[in-house]
Amino acid sequence: MLKHTVLATALVAAFGALTSLHAFAADDQTLSQIRAEIRQMKESYEARIQALEQRLQKAETKTVVAPPQATAPAPSTAATTANAFNPAVSLILGGTYANLSQDPAKFRIQGFIPGGDEIGPGKRSFNLGESELSLSANVDPHFSGKLTFALSPENEASVEEAFFDAKGLASGINLKGGRFLSSIGYLNSQHAHAWDFVDAPLVYKAFLGGQYKQDGLQLRWLTPTERFFEVGLEAGNGGGFPGNDRNKNGIGSAAIYAHVGDDIGVSASWRAGLSYVQTGAASRNYDDLDSTGTSVKNVFDGKSKIWIIDGIYKWAPHGNATHTSFKLQGEYFRRKERGTLTYDTEAQSLGTASLPYSSAQSGWYLQGVYQFRPAWRVGLRHDKLNSGTPNIGVADSALTAGDFQRLSSYNPKRTSLMFDYSPSEFSRLRLQFAQDKSRPEATDSQIFLQYIMSLGAHGAHSF
Repeated sequence: MLKHTVLATALVAAFGALTSLHAFAADDQTLSQIRAEIRQMKESYEARIQALEQRLQKAETKTVVAPPQATAPAPSTAATTANAFNPAVSLILGGTYANLSQDPAKFRIQGFIPGGDEIGPGKRSFNLGESELSLSANVDPHFSGKLTFALSPENEASVEEAFFDAKGLASGINLKGGRFLSSIGYLNSQHAHAWDFVDAPLVYKAFLGGQYKQDGLQLRWLTPTERFFEVGLEAGNGGGFPGNDRNKNGIGSAAIYAHVGDDIGVSASWRAGLSYVQTGAASRNYDDLDSTGTSVKNVFDGKSKIWIIDGIYKWAPHGNATHTSFKLQGEYFRRKERGTLTYDTEAQSLGTASLPYSSAQSGWYLQGVYQFRPAWRVGLRHDKLNSGTPNIGVADSALTAGDFQRLSSYNPKRTSLMFDYSPSEFSRLRLQFAQDKSRPEATDSQIFLQYIMSLGAHGAHSF
C-alpha cells in the first residue's frame, strides 16, 4: 500500500511536469532530463520502502515466540501471536435477594424423578449467584478454544465449558469437542446470565436437571442457503441428567437437532427447531417417602428419550431504531423412560425390590418480553408440566403406588412476571415475581431481586 501511494505521487508529479513541458514546448534534451529525474525518484523511493519493510519484518519477528514443537507452524502474523498469548477474558458477576413464602429446603417438582440435587429457587435473603470466568482465543487459523469456570456461592469452582472449535472445515461444517452446553432446544445453549428471567423454566429443571451438557463431540452443518438452516449431531459420555456416569466404553448419549429461521421484512425474524436426545442411567438414585412416611432411597436404571420442539419470534421496528422490541419464545418437551425402579436400596423400610418402570411425561413454557423504553423491559412467562401416570409394576409385590410418593401424578405449574433495567449492555438489574405450584400442598410466592454485571471482553449472544 505504501509503495503504491509513493509511486502514484511520483507519477502525478511526472504528469504535472509533462503538462508544463507541453505548455512551454520544451525540447528533447529537457524531456530526457525529466525522465532521468523521475527514474531517480522511483529508485530512491523503492529503496526507502524496502528499508521500511525490513524494519517492520524485524519488529514482527521479535514478537514471535518459537512454537513448543518443531513440527508446529509458527503464527503468520504478530496479531495472531498476540491473540494466542493474550486470550479474551470475561467475568460475569451475579447475585440475588430472594423472599420466599415456602421453605426452599422442601422444594420438589411433584411427579418427576429428580436429577440428584433438587433445583429449587435457592436460599432466602441475600445470595451470591453463580459467577462465570471465561477465557477464549484463536489457537491457530484452524482452531479456537474456550474455557468457562462456574464459581459457586459455596466457594467451589467447576468447569462449565471447555472445548475446541474447528470452524469452516468444508462447506459450512463445524466441529466442536470437549465439554459444552448442548445445542438442543433453544434456551439450553445459553448461559444463565443471558436468560430473560432469574431462573430456568420448570421443564428444563424436570427434564434436563437445569441444562444439558455433553462431554463429547458436536458436528454441525450450516447450509449455504438464503434461509438459515442448520443440523447437528452430538455424541457424548452420557454423564449429564437424565443420564449419569455408567463407566462404559463407547457412546453413552446421542443428540440430533435441526433449526430453521428467516427474516420477515426488515422488522421481524423467527427461528424454529426440533431436537432429540437419547441417553441412559445406571443406579440413578433419589430420595423419597414410602406409605409409612419413612425416608427411602430409590434407584432408576434404564433408557431416557426426549423430543423438543422450540420456536422464537422477534420484532423490532426498523431494526430497533425506535428502541422498542418484542420477543415471543416457547418450547415443548416430551420424555419417555423405561427400565427398572429399585425401591429402598438401603432397606430401611419394607426391603428392597426391583420393579419394571415406564413413564411418558411432557411439559412446556411460553414467555414474552417487551422492551418499551431503551433500557427497560417487562416479561411474562408461564410454565406447565404433565407427569402422566408412571407405570410401576407393584402388582406382584407387597408394595403399592403410595410407596412412591414423589411419583404421584401431578401437573406442576408456575407464572412469573419480571421487570429489568439495563443501563448499558454490560449491566442489568431485575425484579421478578412468581407463583410457583410445583407441589400440590403449597404455593410458593416468590420475589427476586437480581443483578448481572459483565466485565471484560464478552462475545455477542446467539439469536
